[in-house]
Amino acid sequence: MNYYFSTITKGSFETIEAKVISLLKAEGFGVLTEINMQQTLKNKMNIDFKKYKILGACNPLFAYKALQVENKIGSMLPCNIIVQETSPNSIEVSAVNPMVTMQAVKNEKLNEVAKTVSIKLKNIIENINNEN
Repeated sequence: MNYYFSTITKGSFETIEAKVISLLKAEGFGVLTEINMQQTLKNKMNIDFKKYKILGACNPLFAYKALQVENKIGSMLPCNIIVQETSPNSIEVSAVNPMVTMQAVKNEKLNEVAKTVSIKLKNIIENINNEN
C-alpha cells in the first residue's frame, strides 16, 4: 500500500490549487496551514524552485475522533496535500494515505477513522480531473 494518493492534471497551478481547496471543503476539510516551498526556498536559501505548496488539511470531526482514542495523534495532523508543478501546465496533486501512516501508531481504534479519512482524501485526488 502506497503512503500517498496522487494524480497529474492539466491547468494552471493557481486553478488546480483552488480546485483542491474546493474539493477538500466538499469533503469537510479546511486548510489550516499552507507552506509555499518555492517562496520559502527562495527567501531562506536563494534557491529557485518549482511551484510547490503543502496544504495542511483538517476535518475537525475526524480529528476529534482520532484525538479521543490517541492523545498523541496530533503529532501526525493535519493531513498533508501537495500541489506541485511538474512542467508548465502540468500539476501533480498528492495526498497522504492515513491508512499507511496510522499503522505506525499501532492503535486498532484508529483504523476506522483512518479508513474513512483515506477514502475522503482518495476521492479528492480522483476528482481532480473531473470537470466542474
